[in-house]
Amino acid sequence: MDAYAAGPVPRILFMGSFPPRECGIATFTKDVVESFDAAFHTKSEIIAIDEPGGDVRHYGPEIVARLMEEDRDSYRYVASVINAHPAELLNIQHEYGLFGGERGEWLIDLLKLCEKPIAITLHTILPEPDEQMLRVTREICANVTSVVALSETGKRLLESVYGIDRDLIRVIHHGVPDVPFRSTDNAKASFGVGQRMVISTFGLINRGKGLEYAIDAMRDVVKSHPDALYLILGETHPVVRRQEGESYRESLQAKILEYGLKNNVTLIDKYLDFDELVNYLAATDIYLTPYLNPTQIVSGTLAYAVGCGKAIVSTPYLYAQEVLAHNRGFLCKFRDAYSIAQYVGALLDDPALRRSTERRAYRFGRQMTWPHVAAAYGSMFAELAPQPDTLQYA
Repeated sequence: MDAYAAGPVPRILFMGSFPPRECGIATFTKDVVESFDAAFHTKSEIIAIDEPGGDVRHYGPEIVARLMEEDRDSYRYVASVINAHPAELLNIQHEYGLFGGERGEWLIDLLKLCEKPIAITLHTILPEPDEQMLRVTREICANVTSVVALSETGKRLLESVYGIDRDLIRVIHHGVPDVPFRSTDNAKASFGVGQRMVISTFGLINRGKGLEYAIDAMRDVVKSHPDALYLILGETHPVVRRQEGESYRESLQAKILEYGLKNNVTLIDKYLDFDELVNYLAATDIYLTPYLNPTQIVSGTLAYAVGCGKAIVSTPYLYAQEVLAHNRGFLCKFRDAYSIAQYVGALLDDPALRRSTERRAYRFGRQMTWPHVAAAYGSMFAELAPQPDTLQYA
C-alpha cells in the first residue's frame, strides 16, 4: 500500500451507490473507500445513493446520509449534510442514471449548494453526447474542483468533445486486485474443473453484454476443444430484473440447451463478492467481454481481468481499445460469433501466445492496483484540500 507513508490526510466524505445495493458503481465506491482507508489508516464515511424503493435498504454505520435519487428535495438536504460534516472534501462517483432529472441534472442543485471542494469521478463519457447530456456535463464540471476520468480516452473526450479545461481533469485508472501472477492449476482444483480450459465473463447480466454471441461462438470452440468450459458469472442486473424478470437469462439457458452445450457453458446466478471474483479469475485461462456498446468508456470487469493477468478477447469498445493495445489482448468484431471463436480458438491452440499475452496484460495492470489508485486519490485530495504535511512520501 505504501506509495505514500500513512501520514495525516484530509478528511474525505464519499458519495456514490454503495453495497448492499447491487451495481457496478456501488462495488467501485466500496473498493475506493476501502483501499483509501487501508492506505492512510482513515475511517471514511459515505453518502449512499438510493433508487426508488432503496430506502428500505440496511447499511452499515459508515453511511451518514442517503440521497434519494428521485426526490429533488433530497439534494438540498444532502448538501446541508455535506456542509455540516467535518470532512474537508467531497468525492462523488458519477453515473448519469444515479441522479434524478433529465440526464441526472438534479445533481447540479447539490453541487451549487456545496461549500467544500469536490472531486467527481465520471464513469460514463460519451463521444457523441446529445445536447442535454453535453449541457449537464459541462455544468457539472463547472461546479466542481477536479474531474477524474478512468481512462486516457475519457480525458481526451472531455477536452475535445465537452470543452472541459484540461487542467481540471486527471486520469486515475479503475482499480484492480493486487494479486500475484500465477498458474491456474490450484484455483481450478478448488472449483473441481480439473485441467479443463476455462473461459469466463463476469458481471451483472443485461442484454448489452452480448452473451448470446459468446454462446454461439462456443459451438465452434468445442469442435476443437471439447473440454472447454465457459463460465458466465453473475446475476441479472436488479434494474433489468424489475423491468423484464429473467427473460434474458432464460433465453441464454435455452440457447445452451438447443446447442447441446450444457457441459460446456454454465451460468452461475450469483452476485460475486471480491474474494469469489478473484478466485474465479484465478481459474480463468481466457477472459471474454463480448459487449455490444462501442462507446463504453470503462469496464470494471475488463480492468480486473487485465489486473489479474488474463488472456483477453473483447469487442472493440473504447475502453477495450485502450487497455488491450500493444498486444495486451485481442479485439474481435461486434455481434460476430465467428470472430469470437477465432480468437478464443487461437489462444487455446497456442499456450505460448496465451502466456505472453497474459504477461503483457499483467505488467500494464500493475499501475492500476488498488494501492496505486488509493495513492493517486490521496495525492489529489491533498492538492484540493492542502494542509501542512498532508502526505509524506515514503
